[in-house]
Amino acid sequence: MRGLLEANGVPAVIASHLPQSIFPMVVNTLGEICISVHAGDAEQARRIIDSHRTGLTNGKLVRLRDEFETLQQAIAYRFRDRGLLEHAMTHTSRANEDVSGGVVDNESLEFLGDAVLGFLIADLLFNEFPDFDEGDKSKVKAGLVSTATLARQAERLRVGDHLLLGRGEEKTGGRRKQALLADGYEALIAAIYLDGGVEHARAFVAREFAPLIEETRRVGVGGQDYKSALQELVQSRSAALPEYRLVGTVGPDHRKRFQVEVVVNGEPLADASGTSKKEAEQEAARLALEKLGMNSSHL
Repeated sequence: MRGLLEANGVPAVIASHLPQSIFPMVVNTLGEICISVHAGDAEQARRIIDSHRTGLTNGKLVRLRDEFETLQQAIAYRFRDRGLLEHAMTHTSRANEDVSGGVVDNESLEFLGDAVLGFLIADLLFNEFPDFDEGDKSKVKAGLVSTATLARQAERLRVGDHLLLGRGEEKTGGRRKQALLADGYEALIAAIYLDGGVEHARAFVAREFAPLIEETRRVGVGGQDYKSALQELVQSRSAALPEYRLVGTVGPDHRKRFQVEVVVNGEPLADASGTSKKEAEQEAARLALEKLGMNSSHL
């Protein structure tokens, strides 16, 4: 119950009159545990609990509604160990706010997921494009596993709705941040791999990336050049050429992400992040095209 409330941004405290013990707290007929929230959060807490409340069946207590049920439906995979899925969705900001130390973030799963995804995409390209040379395959693979692509894949599955974030990250729009979405997507792949094995992970990746593989088959290795398309569009509207500005960088040197903003006629149109300036600029151009009313999928 405490986890449910805090996952929805309501801080909660557990209290009990049971004697202190070095062992985990046990509830029996002689004791009870109280979960307390701030008075100002009480009404919101009641709504959250009511929305997850399940009635009794044949006099037996049943578990609260699984908060990840819609995500499992979206990914077409049901976890045997749902704790793995919760682990995959737990951002470091949420783990850092847990004073018990019992919450572990998804960074290790993200690391594993990156490796699993890279292997499965390489295997997929090897089989789907036997005529591509090593350079062609590497270029396509880089595009498929880029932060921008993974964030779009995560958005389609509404992964952001299920991320477990700390209160600060929640308030600053963490559910929409590309980096967090991409990381959560990689962690999700790792969780599927650990729960069901490599073949389930392979099936998930094959389903997820099938449209992108078909797009590669249609447009070739060069793919879509959103920067060129944006330049042509603004020139056709007698506007100044797009300008790309580096807004900032985050992360350590070996995992640095670049934040880039695209500006036309002095007006910022879109911003995006990527593992390189080029990737960030392409994604910013794609978002700018969408804002200007041009469907980038038909470039």
